[in-house]
Amino acid sequence: MQNLYIHNTLLGKKEQFIPLDQNHIKIYACGPTVYNFAHIGNARMAVVFDTFVRLLRFLYPKVTYVSNITDIDDKIIEAANQQKVPFNEITEKYADIYNKDMAKLGVAIPDVQPKATEYIKEMIELIVDLVNKGHAYEKEDHVLFHVPSYPNYGLLSKRNREEQIAGSRVEVAPFKKDPADFVLWKPSSDNQPGWDSPWGYGRPGWHTECSAMSEKTLGLPFDIHGGGRDLQFPHHENEIAQSCCSSSDINDPNSYANYWMHNGFVTVNNEKMSKSLNNILLVDDLIKETSGEVLRLALLSSHYRQGLDWNDKILHQAKKLLDKLYRTLLELDNIDISNNDMQKPPKEIIDALCDDLNTPQVMSELNVLIKDLTKKSESEKKDIKKSLISTGKILGILEENPNDWFKKGAIDSEKVEALIQSRNKAREEKNFDLADSIRDELLSIGVEIEDKPSGTTWKTI
Repeated sequence: MQNLYIHNTLLGKKEQFIPLDQNHIKIYACGPTVYNFAHIGNARMAVVFDTFVRLLRFLYPKVTYVSNITDIDDKIIEAANQQKVPFNEITEKYADIYNKDMAKLGVAIPDVQPKATEYIKEMIELIVDLVNKGHAYEKEDHVLFHVPSYPNYGLLSKRNREEQIAGSRVEVAPFKKDPADFVLWKPSSDNQPGWDSPWGYGRPGWHTECSAMSEKTLGLPFDIHGGGRDLQFPHHENEIAQSCCSSSDINDPNSYANYWMHNGFVTVNNEKMSKSLNNILLVDDLIKETSGEVLRLALLSSHYRQGLDWNDKILHQAKKLLDKLYRTLLELDNIDISNNDMQKPPKEIIDALCDDLNTPQVMSELNVLIKDLTKKSESEKKDIKKSLISTGKILGILEENPNDWFKKGAIDSEKVEALIQSRNKAREEKNFDLADSIRDELLSIGVEIEDKPSGTTWKTI
């Protein structure tokens, strides 16, 4: 069997993945908090782990993938109050939109998609256990986890004591025994959603939710826990503390999850997405302008652990590569292959995927694979077609009929680039009539160009 290597955040290094059970891989990734439309940062997590799960299914006979929906949270309550509707009306609406948006990016619904409100009983049981074992305490209708009671706190995030306190996103509470202590249960007022508990009417803390849901759906330990880098601290650090002090081994962080994976942030034109900059890119908006496959490939164009700067360039590059791949499949349309004739992707591509999901390298290998197609023999062309289809199944691309891809208004990026080069040459030669006619031709196929000091850029209209 092909060896798989992943970067384990817990150890801070890349290492060989050794399953707990070769016949059944279990993976959990933190999903969205559903109070608004999903943005491109949410989509990156979903696409990265969907791709990784596709790879796991290629390598192993059975994979169970769990990714939750957080449907009780202070942000949700605030949104419900602002809109003057029940909180579950907000969560049901945006959970549905999230799944539909992700489907347009080729992201399959996880095998299990638990909602936090469905596991309140399990959360209360977890908190009761932590209180009974001396790791949590009740104060002023709150229940808090006592961080000093867990000796390995900070191991995942590599934060020292001072950094833990400074970076902890918890409510300021003068009654905490320690500044780093975090909330497991909080009281709810009469006009806030809540549930009866041993500590009164209230609701769970965010960190409590994922510990309870992951244990209930997968059992402990499970193989891999993933999510965005922003969750590393405090959310994932707190999950480990809760679970190891309750259901797992307090001395062994691996007794909760064996490996940890985190994807990097998405920026927009080198700036962090924020409401103040008005640069939050919603999937719902992007999908109206760009094919879901293009968006997916763009999200995979940078290594998942690295930051991804979202700009027109990466979209153009993703579109250009997809056009090349679909054009190759179109040229190979007369090559007949049956389902039982399929083969795994070439060794170079599998090696790249198994090297900590190195998707940029996969894209380089795809370009090499389809190079000089006219010089290939019939047998080689057959192998290329099989390789493209099998690789596409793991990456979540090339799922359309090639004819449909070009018929539905998808812009041929190579043709666009060639026309732009011809126009630039015409301008250099002062042939402005020809340059203008090329611009008009580009407009006629739905492409708008802009001349900048750095060169000519284009976008679909």
